[in-house]
Amino acid sequence: MILEGQIVLLHFPQTDQKDGKLRPALILRKLPGKFDDWLICMISSQLHQATPALDEIINVEEPEFQQTGLKQSSLIRASRLVVVDGNILIGKLGTIDTLRLNKIRNNICVWLQNPSSNPPA
Repeated sequence: MILEGQIVLLHFPQTDQKDGKLRPALILRKLPGKFDDWLICMISSQLHQATPALDEIINVEEPEFQQTGLKQSSLIRASRLVVVDGNILIGKLGTIDTLRLNKIRNNICVWLQNPSSNPPA
């Protein structure tokens, strides 16, 4: 069963539509409707790629890190969103807590509603 806040594995698609590599992703929300479609965001170990006020770093030192199932400090890339069919999700690594999930969702909402919140490239 897929749940919001889970960290799963999948071949995350690249923006140029080439095959992506197997990587962790965060389940953000099930899309409405009859299909098994999910909004997810990529998780990366490349912390230097963080987009301020949008992406979220989770460090190994944090008490809730162990429940994520991740192997190292990671960047939850809310700036890398995709909708996928639930059938392509491969296994569950772990979860993030509800407060962090809601913070990530809020960051996305603020970014979508406020064009001036775009950080410099």
